[in-house]
Amino acid sequence: MLRALYSAATGMQAQQINIDTIANNLANVNTTGFKKSRADFQDILYQTIKPAGSSSTASTDFPTGIQVGNGSRPAAVQKFFTQGDYAATMNQLDIAIDGSGFFQISLPDGTTAYTRAGAFKLDSQGRVVTSDGDLMTPSITIPADTTDIVIGSDGTVSVRQGGTTDTTQVGSIQLAKFINPAGLNAQGRNLFKETSASGTAQTGTPGLSGFGVISQGFLELSNVSIVEEMIGLIIGQRAYEINSKAVQSADQMLQVAVNLVR
Repeated sequence: MLRALYSAATGMQAQQINIDTIANNLANVNTTGFKKSRADFQDILYQTIKPAGSSSTASTDFPTGIQVGNGSRPAAVQKFFTQGDYAATMNQLDIAIDGSGFFQISLPDGTTAYTRAGAFKLDSQGRVVTSDGDLMTPSITIPADTTDIVIGSDGTVSVRQGGTTDTTQVGSIQLAKFINPAGLNAQGRNLFKETSASGTAQTGTPGLSGFGVISQGFLELSNVSIVEEMIGLIIGQRAYEINSKAVQSADQMLQVAVNLVR
């Protein structure tokens, strides 16, 4: 069989992963705190027909060899944690991180997940939770008679109660960061989990030790650029198409070889 048939097929498979990744980015263009992904590729093992530097005569060597590649394959799909734009909501429980860091979320199974999506709510007990009802860690409870919630840039959460003008601190938001956030495992629902590749979570106070600051009344939008993704989509589609043409060309060459016996 022609090597080109298999090489072009791997190219089509690789571009399918590329298109799938771009489609997911575009689908989440309005998802709060979403971080775009990019598919990276590698060429596959080469078949060496003539090694470079092998002897051509007793006194000379071939300056170049003959190596034939066998296509491409996906090597990684990497998340990019660049800052997204901000949207002003004026909702007291909408908070955004300006800089590095993640909010910590306690899951029902007792594990901790991490998110950049700051659209928090209150549950029936006054606890600060995500849209799915998962608790923020450390847990913060807002009193029932609260009339105003104030969240400082350092994560301090204070409330005004019963129409008074004085504020009372009820908790403090702590952020987490990782040496390699691209190594986090995306769980869906805007959540990430720690892996051995991401490193252990380092927690701290917003605004200190390299952590970002908290902005109340804002949400961080997706960092997806529609223009960039559309350009990537066009390139990926054309790459898929040209690989399919290579499959057709290899098939036609095989047809010519088969017809030689007629």
